[in-house]
Amino acid sequence: MLIGIDAHNLEGKRTGVGRYVFNLLNEWSKADSGVRFILYFKNEIPADVPKSNNFEYRLLKIGSTAKFMNWDLGRAAKQDRVDILFCPDYRAPIGYQGKTAITLHDISYEARPEDFNWPSLADKILLKWASKKTAQKAAIIFTPSEFSRQEIIKHYALDPEKIIVTPLAVSPFLSGVAGQADEVKEKYGLKNEFGFFVGSMFTRRHLAQVIAAFEEIAKENKSQLLLGGKDYTSGLSVEKLIKKTNERLGRQAILQVDFIGDEELKLLYSACAFFIWLSDYEGFGLPVLEAMSLGAPVITTDGSSLGEVAGEAALLIKDNKNIKEIWRAMNKILRDKALREDLSVKGKKQADNFSWAICAAKTLKYLTANNE
Repeated sequence: MLIGIDAHNLEGKRTGVGRYVFNLLNEWSKADSGVRFILYFKNEIPADVPKSNNFEYRLLKIGSTAKFMNWDLGRAAKQDRVDILFCPDYRAPIGYQGKTAITLHDISYEARPEDFNWPSLADKILLKWASKKTAQKAAIIFTPSEFSRQEIIKHYALDPEKIIVTPLAVSPFLSGVAGQADEVKEKYGLKNEFGFFVGSMFTRRHLAQVIAAFEEIAKENKSQLLLGGKDYTSGLSVEKLIKKTNERLGRQAILQVDFIGDEELKLLYSACAFFIWLSDYEGFGLPVLEAMSLGAPVITTDGSSLGEVAGEAALLIKDNKNIKEIWRAMNKILRDKALREDLSVKGKKQADNFSWAICAAKTLKYLTANNE
């Protein structure tokens, strides 16, 4: 069997979809499944792409991502006569007549368009239309949580049998024991025990409420809060909010950086007093799993996919807008060492339930099962 894969998300600075593809390929490269793969790239073939005798690499050299995805990718797959074309980034080529499989990591743009970070008006129009069209046409749809599966069924009215849950896992570079965090803490101005958030800052992730709750914590002790990620909130400047809060507190209690590298991220997860990640809508919420895998006590939302990911290994917030509820959870973790240790142990056990080997094996099982 020959499977074509849209691999362009491996190029450049990798985001979530690129890491997802990398981890699938990494697992498939280890196994002799008898399946052959053609990996289609847009402008470059990165040096760290997993190698296998069953992998063929095709560089199409297309500058435009839209042209690559909607025209050249489908044309190349047709020429190569792939049995199924796997597109892991929400959409497949609209005009492609062959069999396709796609991954819908979530459908927040459909379910909650008012909260979605639209890059442009064209994206707002085309993403919803193209995603729905390709989902209707796809032979198989992968999604990372049962919550997302139910959302796809609800909003797209598709056959539930073709929507398969393949939970994500912690990337290998974050696994294992972390080292000492003294240098990275000094780099980011962390002098005391600290809470931690990492991820893009969207309005649905309630950074304003987190900051307000932590301000009350910081009035009572010298704790700090580090927020890692770019600000995409609508009508709110997280930077200005932090500045005003720190001015009232008379110290740098809350710190913010746009980007944290992988090695530093691992150290900060392992060193924080708690990791907080609230959201009204997520397809999976990988940072929660990453934090738990490295022993961070986690505070997250009892809703969307986050309760599904965290299980009973985190403190769950029922109302993300309730500053007092968020404050109580932070305060409880900071004051109760036994609770922190209990959540740390439970979190590691919960994270062990998720595996890229399982995700990759299940994905390949359904890709090959559709070779009719």
